[in-house]
Amino acid sequence: MPATTDSSAAASFTNIGRSILSLRRDQVHSIEGMNMQHHDADTELESFQKRVTDRFLDLSSSSDELLTLSWVQKLLQSFLISQDEFRQILFRNKSQLHKPPMDRLIADYFERSVKALDVCNAIRDGIEQIRQWQKLIEIVLIALDNKKLIGEGHFRRAKKAMVDLAISMLDEKESGSALANRNRSFGRNNVRDNLHKSLGHFRSLSWSVSRSWSAARQLQAIGNNLNAPRSHEIMATNGLANLVFTMSYVLLFVMWALVAAIPCQDRGLQVHFSMSRQFSWAAPMLMLHERIMEESKKRDRRNASGLLREIYQIEKSTRLMNELLDSAQFPITEEKEGEVRQRVQELSMVFESIKGGLDPLEGQVREVFHKIVRSRTEGLDSLGKGNGPD
Repeated sequence: MPATTDSSAAASFTNIGRSILSLRRDQVHSIEGMNMQHHDADTELESFQKRVTDRFLDLSSSSDELLTLSWVQKLLQSFLISQDEFRQILFRNKSQLHKPPMDRLIADYFERSVKALDVCNAIRDGIEQIRQWQKLIEIVLIALDNKKLIGEGHFRRAKKAMVDLAISMLDEKESGSALANRNRSFGRNNVRDNLHKSLGHFRSLSWSVSRSWSAARQLQAIGNNLNAPRSHEIMATNGLANLVFTMSYVLLFVMWALVAAIPCQDRGLQVHFSMSRQFSWAAPMLMLHERIMEESKKRDRRNASGLLREIYQIEKSTRLMNELLDSAQFPITEEKEGEVRQRVQELSMVFESIKGGLDPLEGQVREVFHKIVRSRTEGLDSLGKGNGPD
């Protein structure tokens, strides 16, 4: 009997030892698993930062394309890709979204994104304005078609379209100030009144923002209190605070660049960009900001309705064509007709560049709008489920 007892005790101690070892192994595996999860999360966040940096480096390296239709499209495409990646990371970390301070940070981001929706609407109105200019240019090209002799009637049609275009672009420049918007209700001279009836009527039908709305104030609201997260916020959110801050700045910059490029109500570019150089994307973003600001300060761009290069080309071609048509007398000389043909060719090139770029750009702005709405809806749903009962 004693031998049996000793044997049972030994077996019992052996089982306890195995259980302790098994428990320790499970603990080690659990810790290793948690470490792996943290490592994967850190790698994912670092990878996001790097991809955003690469996109802005690419945008800043395209100096010849800066503020062209193709560059703005590339900018919006970069935003759309970044927004998708941002959504996916948030989705994989839904459990974190309702915990402080992440709940506050993500709510602030969604509030900024709602303000960006108004900017998208205003930009679509600006694109429609450029489309109206395009139609006037087309009238000139048809009237002064290279395949036919230029008669006095053709000149009159082209001249009228050029005058309408010049006045429309001047009106758009004036609408960049709040004072000009207030003055709209006091009427204009007969030429401008007629233009507003025939061409500008689309504004009253399609404007997506109120007459008192200001792009400058909206940009300031998007960037208000946009500060880099503190170390304890980064720690408490496992680095997600940096993710939200990065996406917030991408949102602000993209909206600011759109307002800079496209005709927009009460445009204003004096937005303070203040981000730490510890973020790798800060340097190329600041470089782009400086270049665009330098462009806005150039003598011939200072009062432009938009910094888009194609708008500058329209203004330049319109001015030269108007001067030429003003100086032409009938019967027109062969030399003067040759000059007209040359100006028509230049105007045709501007027309083609706009024709191919406006529709894709408008489609991208619409997609940005819907992506922001979708991301916000999904995010608010996640916050609601996190705060609700399991």
